[in-house]
Amino acid sequence: MRNNEVRLNSGYTMPVFGFGTYSAENDRETTEKAVQMALQMGYRHFDTAKIYGSEPWLGNALRKAISKGVIEREDIFVTSKLWSSDHTDPLSALNQTLLRLGMEYVDLYLVHWPVGLKKWANYPVPNEEDFDEEFDMEATWRGMEKCLQMGLCKSIGVSNFSTAKILSLLNFATVPPAVNQVEMHPMWRQRKLREVCGEHRIHVSAYSPLGGHGNAWGTTAVLDNPIIQSIAFKHNATPAQVALKWGLSKGSSVIVKSFNSRRLKENIGAMDLDLHDQDLLDIEKMEERKVMRGEFLANGTSSPYRNIMELWDDEI
Repeated sequence: MRNNEVRLNSGYTMPVFGFGTYSAENDRETTEKAVQMALQMGYRHFDTAKIYGSEPWLGNALRKAISKGVIEREDIFVTSKLWSSDHTDPLSALNQTLLRLGMEYVDLYLVHWPVGLKKWANYPVPNEEDFDEEFDMEATWRGMEKCLQMGLCKSIGVSNFSTAKILSLLNFATVPPAVNQVEMHPMWRQRKLREVCGEHRIHVSAYSPLGGHGNAWGTTAVLDNPIIQSIAFKHNATPAQVALKWGLSKGSSVIVKSFNSRRLKENIGAMDLDLHDQDLLDIEKMEERKVMRGEFLANGTSSPYRNIMELWDDEI
């Protein structure tokens, strides 16, 4: 296992630096070009989801690279996610994802959110009437395990699951989740969740590791924080590199999203940064702000996942 990979409880390895393919525009040409740039820079983990709409474009770019001999399928790691309106039939949903990707399997398939939506809710901003009160996580997980048994994915996991929801899942899971992908950055450090996941050998993967900068619901608070900026200045690095290296130092993988070549290179450069123990202690002193759930719900701004966040009855 290389030092830029983590071994999951499923036995497979996963690159710790992931490239996220979500964009509000979801433009085919832009997405495919960004994936090609990411491959050239050494990215090997690609994150998508049905609801992003980027599965076809990611699949196109990866298949082109494979056909040209740039990479082998075994050299890349593809993650996709089960949308909440497909909870009753994960197997069919994954087969559709594979058709859109043009692949025989994904490396990791995640339950995107711990809630169910009605069949018609195939859009990222659910309304109150879209939620399915008969959602059965146990049945959903049995479907996920079936996907694994049929070889349509190498590992299964979850996303946006709180500590309580992880423990509940473990009560009935035959196969435990390999990954829990959650928002995590220096201003939302997820200490309790990381501890519980660590006890059960569930890898924590961080999305929005820079605080969601660039997204409609994100913030620049992480990158603008004086502590992050001071550490960056000391190491002749960028604030983004400091924030990303902090996540990696906690044993997490990070999913970064940028279609800009300069920032793509800057982000992956975090792998070469060495933070001092004092740097990590200083980051622990930063005030925590839960960007998506906390800041946006507190000030009344509408996050794309506000309705889902409001259903949470425990701390993530």
